Amino acid sequence: MNLTISGHHLEVTPALRSYVTGKLDRIKRHFDQVVDVKVLLSVEKQKEKEGRQRAECNIHVKGNDMFAESTHEDLYAAVDDLVDKLDRQVVRHKDRIQNHHHEAPKRLM
Repeated sequence: MNLTISGHHLEVTPALRSYVTGKLDRIKRHFDQVVDVKVLLSVEKQKEKEGRQRAECNIHVKGNDMFAESTHEDLYAAVDDLVDKLDRQVVRHKDRIQNHHHEAPKRLM
């Protein structure tokens, strides 16, 4: 899994980097065919405090691309919300690609 964490108008500290990678392990635990993950953490230049911290993520898995974004006052809370959204998307994608058909029972002679 290729992981890219970048910051826009903020410096990505080692603590923040380890927090994001720890949270993204939950996605890898549910679906191991993740090819590429790009995370963008940014601070918006807004007057009001709500929604200034923003986290975006693009995930490329086999057969699909997923995108999610989250804004919050706290960057760590934005990352938590982002990972929750991505986790739901990955689990739904995994359910879609699973083979739900069962083989017919063999006849006994």
